[in-house]
Amino acid sequence: MGLPIVNNLLKAGVTVEVWNRSEPAILKAEEAGAIRLNSLSETSAKIVLTVLPDIKEVREVLDNGLASALTKECVLVVMGTVSPVAMATLADELAKKEIRILDAPMSGGDIGAIEGTLSIMVGGDLDSYLRVLPIFEKIGKTIRLLGPVGSGQIAKACNQVVVAITLTALGEAVTLARRSGLDAHEVLDLLSGGLANSQALKIKREKIESGDFSPGGYSKFQLKDLNFALESANEIGVDLPVTSIVRQLFSDLVEHGDGELDHSAIIREIERRAEFAINETHAK
Repeated sequence: MGLPIVNNLLKAGVTVEVWNRSEPAILKAEEAGAIRLNSLSETSAKIVLTVLPDIKEVREVLDNGLASALTKECVLVVMGTVSPVAMATLADELAKKEIRILDAPMSGGDIGAIEGTLSIMVGGDLDSYLRVLPIFEKIGKTIRLLGPVGSGQIAKACNQVVVAITLTALGEAVTLARRSGLDAHEVLDLLSGGLANSQALKIKREKIESGDFSPGGYSKFQLKDLNFALESANEIGVDLPVTSIVRQLFSDLVEHGDGELDHSAIIREIERRAEFAINETHAK
């Protein structure tokens, strides 16, 4: 997600400094016109975007020189999906150092990042949001300030609940169709032309049909996000029964070694269960 965001900012005429944990993305960003940082402590940026898997990685880059470079004039923007609870804790810690922070997780996947059409869910103070909004508008299409820090992560949890449940439902529908002798391609044509259509079906259909689950969004990260959603629900005493079931399915998928696959690979877990059920029936 980070590299296409950099590309879109560069295309819009924004000066972009980049640092990454792996070299290939840095080289591609440099080729596009970005300025390489040899150390995070070298940054002169007043707006710093982090696109990292979890709060652990955010804290690592802060400890690795970024924190020393941040001043009162800076806004740190956490664009990865992290725990809303952990996000609020980090914000409290940084506030003591007078460092401003927004959480701004994204939805739209790698396609949305490439096309600059991301949905960006923001938590934080209005002044910081307005400062960063012109940057958001260069990489996203639907952008909302939802409340204090952590609000963006709650919204992303809601998003991930719908994505995970929808992908699981598609997996079940395709497995039912195939096991019943129907042409899954024709069934998906019908689904896409009716009320069952969705952005998830549009974007992930090719992967589901082909079985090529090269990752756009990793299954292991989908599981992480569902854990955050259930953690948030537990904090306020809300029961999410369907999310709990889908979380278990993704947990099993990851345990079976498919965590590095795209989250649409949840159909593999549905198919495993179907095969097990058929074998059990034949054994009887």
